[in-house]
Amino acid sequence: MSYNVVWFKRDLRVHDHAALCHAARQGRVLCLYVIEPSYWRQDDVSSQHYGFVLESLRDLYRQLRRLGATLHVVTGEVTEVLTRLHQLAPFEGLYAHEETGNDLTFQRDKAVGRWCRQHGVGWHEYAQFGVVRRLASLDAWQSAWEKHMSAPTWPEPDLKDQPLPWQEPPPPPAMQLGIRELDPPQRQRGRETLGLSVLHDFLADRCAQYRGGISSPLCAPEACSRLSPYLAWGNVSMRHVVQETRGQLHALAGASTARDERRRKGLNAFTSRLYWHCHFIQKLESEPELEWRNLHRGYDGLREPDWNPAHFDALTQGRTGWPLVDACVAMLKETGWLNFRMRAMLVSAAAYPLWLHWRPVGLWLARHFLDYEPGIHWSQMQMQSGTTGINTTRVYNPIKQAQDQDPQGHFVRRWLPALRRVPDTWLWEPWRMPPDLQTRLSLRVGPDPDADIPLPCVDLSVALRTSKARLHALRAQPEVRAGKAAIVEKHGSRQQPHAGSRRAPTRVVDQLNLEFD
Repeated sequence: MSYNVVWFKRDLRVHDHAALCHAARQGRVLCLYVIEPSYWRQDDVSSQHYGFVLESLRDLYRQLRRLGATLHVVTGEVTEVLTRLHQLAPFEGLYAHEETGNDLTFQRDKAVGRWCRQHGVGWHEYAQFGVVRRLASLDAWQSAWEKHMSAPTWPEPDLKDQPLPWQEPPPPPAMQLGIRELDPPQRQRGRETLGLSVLHDFLADRCAQYRGGISSPLCAPEACSRLSPYLAWGNVSMRHVVQETRGQLHALAGASTARDERRRKGLNAFTSRLYWHCHFIQKLESEPELEWRNLHRGYDGLREPDWNPAHFDALTQGRTGWPLVDACVAMLKETGWLNFRMRAMLVSAAAYPLWLHWRPVGLWLARHFLDYEPGIHWSQMQMQSGTTGINTTRVYNPIKQAQDQDPQGHFVRRWLPALRRVPDTWLWEPWRMPPDLQTRLSLRVGPDPDADIPLPCVDLSVALRTSKARLHALRAQPEVRAGKAAIVEKHGSRQQPHAGSRRAPTRVVDQLNLEFD
């Protein structure tokens, strides 16, 4: 009896699942997730991602059983698994969602397409974000995004199960797969049901804090939606989030209370970020090379020859000496999450005063961000590092950011216990404390690894001034300036005219700091 395979990837849910619904219409379905050893050995993933996926798979198993099917989790490379399955129990079609991931998944999906053609198997892929494959021009992108987000969500289908023709052992532990060990104890947990619960909690209550509350690391954990890992791993669908948000906005159209008005403003701001979420993924879809090379090739060689391992170690160990930077690293290692402004500040500190190339820093952060979404991540790494050639230079002074976003020092003192003994006067520049005061406070500020508080790696004001001068000097070169137009044409956002206007969309440079969630 014929059947079809639904291949789950970063779409670990049953609601609004186009591939599952289309396959179910054809008859019997084998639901498959493949643990790919080659993927889990990549430098941009870690054991926290694997743990989140396993949690999501357990929940997905229960959801599929409720609908009449079994989720089969198989370890191996995808084409090898498909070959074995097709030999033992030939199937007609392979159904999956499109994925805009790292280069390995890009090459893997192309290999799967070749395998399907060679074996006469139908290869059916469906969009799950507002991302368009083989997009000729961004002029048409906004309307395509709106069309996708406005289409009805797919219902949970009734399924007819197809068994796996062999007995598969349980998923291997992370260590056996060679995954980089990193599992923040306070990270969010993976489940479709949990993702939907977080969405409903945000729309009903926390969205009132969103506008004005997402910049400071103090209130951002509650003010932000916290949906980012559930969108990144597909526990919830972007279309469902957009439509639920719009539904709440419709209900608040006649907002009469101050709280309702705050919710309305928060949801409008959140809707804008959902649009930009897909816009940035489209960049990687259209130019996969931006994962590993400068978007503007005129910036090649800007930082590469000056790699400083000591600076990188100070950053990754949270010992730069700048309290807000080091506190962010401590929080990231404990929770797997930071709000958007602190991410931008962290990358800025790496790119400018520490003068580190974005690629190694990006790999380190990708492993630490539970919500690592390649399209957003690599676009933002390059934007914050100034190598796109089209964006305004964003240089965050970590001392000023601390004063603005954590004026009482609650955040840095929470994550850096040694700073709890430092008086407010010296909190943002503790290395300036007089030696006799350090002695009275039983604190050691110094360059050695055992010091309670590290000295800064560089003189901040000098390093910022030097780095900006180097970047701006390169940007001013005629050949670098000449390369900007083609990048704006390909990647610049399109500003749509008002309804009824006959003007064409205007190409504009992305100036928005994407709020990661």
